Amino acid sequence: MQTIEFGIDGNHRWVEIRDLVIAGWTGRDAETVERHIAELEAIGVARPRTVPCFYRVGANLLTTATHLDFTGPDSSGEVEFVLLSLPEGLFVGVGSDHTDRKVEAYGITVSKQMCSKPVSRELWAFADVQDHWDSLILRSWVTRDNKTELYQEGRVTSMLPPLDLIARYTGGHGQLPVGAVMYCGTIPLLTKMGSAGSFEMELQDPALGRSLRHSYASRELPYND
Repeated sequence: MQTIEFGIDGNHRWVEIRDLVIAGWTGRDAETVERHIAELEAIGVARPRTVPCFYRVGANLLTTATHLDFTGPDSSGEVEFVLLSLPEGLFVGVGSDHTDRKVEAYGITVSKQMCSKPVSRELWAFADVQDHWDSLILRSWVTRDNKTELYQEGRVTSMLPPLDLIARYTGGHGQLPVGAVMYCGTIPLLTKMGSAGSFEMELQDPALGRSLRHSYASRELPYND
């Protein structure tokens, strides 16, 4: 459990985070899911037994920090929409399921626990975007060797809708438990998977002309063995 400061409707407040859930293989389209599974198979990650999957990790991994440390050269980010349940309702952010890919090759659950999970400081009320949810767009950019390139881009329609994911995770209940955060799956890559000096992400709402954005710089820590 930890407490994080978020911006909601222009006001900043401290929120108690009790649970952190990483949802995987959440695609609506079977071909898209297969493509992402193939991307991970290419780096040695075994196929999941069921889809979608839900991985519980330590709530202390959630962070709004902009400078993060990761051990070794084998971790990378991926943009996701993020759901946060508060007493007054459901909220949406944008985050990166930063994962150690070397560890992922032999243990997905362990790999999810290896890295901090960056998330935007600003949040939207889900009720404000629910009626035009499928128009939202996810993007990410990576900077490598001082060159920034588009890494991912696609509509949230690639993933199962938020309430569907919540129902699958909770066994049919319509609400995410208060204090719980869920990362909700990613979209295919546009370039080679791999580490980067910085990772920038965006959740764009074309209907209301606004975006949630967050970025973080990565520092590689050395192995000592």
